Amino acid sequence: MDYLAKLPVSPFHDTIVAEHKAKQKWVNQKKKGFLRYREPCEALSRFRARHVDCSGETVIIGDKEEVEKQEQQWIRENLEAFMPWRKGPFSIFGTDIDAEWRSERKWQRLVPRLPDLQGKVIADIGCSNGYYMFRMAPYNPAIIVGFEPSVQHYYCFQALRNMAGLRNLHIDLLGVEHIGLFPEIFDVIFLMGVIYHRSSPVDVLKEIFKALKPGGTLLLESQAIPGEEPYALFPEKTYAKVPGTYFVPTGKCLQHWMQRAGFEDAQLFCSHPMSEKEQRRTKWMTFESYSDFLNPQDSSLTIEGYPAPFRVFLCGTK
Repeated sequence: MDYLAKLPVSPFHDTIVAEHKAKQKWVNQKKKGFLRYREPCEALSRFRARHVDCSGETVIIGDKEEVEKQEQQWIRENLEAFMPWRKGPFSIFGTDIDAEWRSERKWQRLVPRLPDLQGKVIADIGCSNGYYMFRMAPYNPAIIVGFEPSVQHYYCFQALRNMAGLRNLHIDLLGVEHIGLFPEIFDVIFLMGVIYHRSSPVDVLKEIFKALKPGGTLLLESQAIPGEEPYALFPEKTYAKVPGTYFVPTGKCLQHWMQRAGFEDAQLFCSHPMSEKEQRRTKWMTFESYSDFLNPQDSSLTIEGYPAPFRVFLCGTK
């Protein structure tokens, strides 16, 4: 966990180290559920890309000319071990990965509100396979730390980072519940697609507020319901077939949550309805996707009868 040496010292340093060691002991078990991702990670990590370009819609790590044809097929087979791919697109030594989410569209909505990232200390909470971290890399931050408790995403990111050789990108098997261990550490925090999975969203925002340095910025993206009033939906069991969904707010409600957490200048800067053009099945994600989550007779409703999801984007500073 060499990333800690690059961060300001936390008063909870020993707790972070203990948590990291416990997570590493867990993830390094010689069990099938871990080996199915660790082994392809190790196989891919022996490759080093000469050409890396994270500035465009597709994160490019290596050109196909850099490897032999047999190696290219072997790389593809190991990349397939990380299916389903949720975030992308990527191109890895000539293998094009069309992920479930058109993540480049979300990134383009964020770009106009990005603060200066050069030389900054950044956290991406719930970073998945790191697509957005790779898109941040061209802005030359000092360090980006991804918080990601999923074994699949953890090893997928490690494989991609090792092939790309981007040493200012790091990941740890931590969740949003650990952000409070990093008081006044980060200049910028990204929280995208996470908050509606938390049973106490305002408390989460308060912990993020504490983790920001004075003057720091939170960029928040969330699932939401349409509407101008400060309301939140609390589904009975699932929302759009997703368990573990608690409060699904309107953009105005989420703005109020941020204000209650201490962000005096919280701003809603983008809101749009979800679409199957942006989240859909592909060859790299063959399970149910957005169109399967809606009422087949009325696409303005989820399968449960709730309002179909919007996505909202907010920012705020400390």
